[in-house]
Parts: sequence; structure tokens; C-alpha cells
Amino acid sequence: MHHPLTRTVRRVAAHGPVVLVGASLGGTAVSVAGNEVPELIDRLVYLSAWACVTRANPLEYFGEPEFADNLLGPLAALNVGDPAVLGAGRANYRTADPELLAGLKAALMAEATDEQFMAFLNILQPDESLAVMNGDARVEADTWGTVPRCYIRLTEDRSIPIAMQDRLIAEGDALTPDNPYEVRTLDASHAGFVFRAAEVAAMLVESASR
Repeated sequence: MHHPLTRTVRRVAAHGPVVLVGASLGGTAVSVAGNEVPELIDRLVYLSAWACVTRANPLEYFGEPEFADNLLGPLAALNVGDPAVLGAGRANYRTADPELLAGLKAALMAEATDEQFMAFLNILQPDESLAVMNGDARVEADTWGTVPRCYIRLTEDRSIPIAMQDRLIAEGDALTPDNPYEVRTLDASHAGFVFRAAEVAAMLVESASR
């Protein structure tokens, strides 16, 4: 059974070029699509996103030294409910705990104002799929590896630290040295890039036109 994104790619490809952009966990979805239908995808773009190569999924990378500088780990108190029962990891983004909110802001969007950060939290849904976190999203050299790809590094990211982003890039390049990432860099946090929309859009347009 194909990934839902793959079904969307099949429909969209009939109308023109397809560029898939994944941020954060969204990287696993675009990776799987790249594995399944590389012939329908013109470019893959990772925006400080998980592009798993030597480990199957983000959870397996969490214990690696490049992940040590992340600031999400100490925020376990945000989690509510039993994931085994819910089928998802659930976070209480509506908490009024000032310490948790300050920690979450530092991890996700340190450069934003408190008002911007609270507005951002207001659009988040609380659940993360266990299938996404635990599934096998490793990229494949003979499929995914044939698609041109770009990685936009976010240097101030404290959710996927820059050291981990660089490891993912290096692993992908080692897997397919004849088709390395086009690498771009933005001095933004994990989610702070949303306030730099014009710059990000310019990077995407320029990358897609290559």
C-alpha cells in the first residue's frame, strides 16, 4: 500500500513538475514518496527535515551524539495520555505553565516574540503519528537517490540541531555521491522560518528552477 503522499503525487504529476518540500517530520513523507515514485518527482527539498539513511526513523537518531543539543528532550512534561492507547504522541500545547512554554519557545522559535510564538502554538495540532516516528523511512539509493534534492539548513534550530542536519546531509551524499544535496543555509530556528517566508520562498523557487 503506497503512502498517501504518493497518491497525491500521481494526481499532481499529470499537471506539471512536482517539487516536494518537507519540514521537520515531513521529511519522512517526502523520502518515502521519493522511494516509491521517483520518476514522478522533479525535486525533493528538506527544510531542516528528517532524511533517514543509516537509521530507520527519527526515534533511532535521537540517541545519536549529533542530537544531544536538542532542547525538546527536557520537555517530556508536555506529553499527555498513553501513546499505546492513543496511537499517537500527544502534546499539550495549550499549557499555561510558564517554564514549559519558555522551554518550548527556546526549542522551536527562540527569535520570535512571545505573541508570535503563542500564535504559532495556536495552529498546532497536538498529535504526532507513532507510525511516522517508528516506521521505516530510510531512503533508497536506486529510487530516492535518483531525484535531485536540496537541503535547507537552519543554523539556529534546537529541535533538529545543526549537527544532526549536517549528518543527514552527509549520509545522503555518501549514499549517492553522484547526486549530492544542493545545500542552502538560513539563520532561523526550527519553526522561525515561517516569519522569513519571502526568503524561504526565494530559495525554493531558485532551487526548483535549477
